[in-house]
Amino acid sequence: MRHLNSGRKLNRTSAHRKALFKNMVLALIRHERITTTDPKAKELRRIADRMVTLGKQNDLAARRRAFAFMQSHEAVKKLFDEIAPRFKERNGGYTRVIKFGHRRGDAAMLSVIEFTGNEEQSKSKKPRKRSAAKKEGAPAEKPRRAAAVG
Repeated sequence: MRHLNSGRKLNRTSAHRKALFKNMVLALIRHERITTTDPKAKELRRIADRMVTLGKQNDLAARRRAFAFMQSHEAVKKLFDEIAPRFKERNGGYTRVIKFGHRRGDAAMLSVIEFTGNEEQSKSKKPRKRSAAKKEGAPAEKPRRAAAVG
């Protein structure tokens, strides 16, 4: 029976799993969006939300606990100074997992995991400009005829 045994094993030893999630949390904090397989993203969501909760505490003990897991001063600084303050009014749900499709090599399900609250950044991009020929009303190219099927 699996009572009180939470989390996926992901076909790895415990040390390998710990190293994997340490590296994935570092990548997520550095880039704020990563693409990985669906089961890894769902497990990473649990750990990343815990790190943001530590960042919201913003005391020395929380910094030391975050550093003990991540082993990177730059990542801890970014977590506590930039990422965690974004979520001071939010009680959980700091990350989102979006299905991305299938990986070409082995058809594994891919997902994108990112921090929530990036809506302002994605909407602020400028719309693409149309080409000058279409703006001036230049005649468009002639449509091609379909090949005869026979």
